[in-house]
Amino acid sequence: MDLAYRPRRLRRTAAIRRLVRETHLRSEDFIYPLFVVPGTKVKEPLAAMPGLYRWSVDLVSDEVKAAADVGVPAVLLFGLPEQKDELGSEAAKRSGVVQRAVKRLKKEVPEVLVITDVCLCGYTSHGHCGVIHHGEVDNDATLELLAGIALSHAEAGADIVAPSDMMDGRVLAIREALDEQGFTMTAIMSYAVKYASGFYGPFREAAASAPQFGDRRSYQMDPANAREAFREATLDVEEGADIIMVKPALPYLDIISQLRGEIDLPLAAYQVSGEYSMIKAAAANGWLDETTVMLESLLSIKRAGADMILTYFAKEAAALLARRHA
Repeated sequence: MDLAYRPRRLRRTAAIRRLVRETHLRSEDFIYPLFVVPGTKVKEPLAAMPGLYRWSVDLVSDEVKAAADVGVPAVLLFGLPEQKDELGSEAAKRSGVVQRAVKRLKKEVPEVLVITDVCLCGYTSHGHCGVIHHGEVDNDATLELLAGIALSHAEAGADIVAPSDMMDGRVLAIREALDEQGFTMTAIMSYAVKYASGFYGPFREAAASAPQFGDRRSYQMDPANAREAFREATLDVEEGADIIMVKPALPYLDIISQLRGEIDLPLAAYQVSGEYSMIKAAAANGWLDETTVMLESLLSIKRAGADMILTYFAKEAAALLARRHA
């Protein structure tokens, strides 16, 4: 067999494969989502997300330090309130768990980038991401509340605020509120392309944020739509977003790839709770090798075009990469 080119030549040894590798996964690519709760000395395991916990403010710094020690540069904070009400009032409180956690982290682990989720679903008694009027989420009435939450996070010291609600116009409302109060350097990572996905189940249990009636399909995107992703991302860019996010990641690699070719801002992808839990559950049953699949899934997200990956595997994957490169 006479072949001018044999692709297997460049696969023959590990050294050759490393030399010609097109995509590289690094600990610097990861953002580690964490759940912060009221109380002290709280480290509560998440049943649907093995290996993860809800943390009280006094303990969360230790987990962030552990992640930073293996090279994770950033965390994303979600908060659970002491009490919920129709308007999610605790979300913007200066004494809220997220606000207190931000202050503590910026003092104790200043080298770590602190990103905060801006939304109402975990704080409202009805579990929706906005104000309810006549049984529906009122988009415009929600914007002021979201801007207030983002402002309270910036005042606490957050480096980046990340609105996840999917209300129209919320990036502009947040940018204007931040700028008016002098937080012109606080960046916005927009959940610009967030689909109404079935992969959020474990997260909603962890954050106690499941809607008490209906669903979120009137504001989160239809999984059938690809072209709409460009419209959503473009709007958020025009409104002042600094980073664009796609969520979930693995079921939407085509969307990540398309946006990478059309949007020149940094692009983030969120490997969501369902993606994490599926891998953990299958590995626990001996159906696949957890380490191999974890890294392959993360690599595929990077290969599709994501500059950064929000993943619950962040600390675990970064530790593994650090050992391999030691």
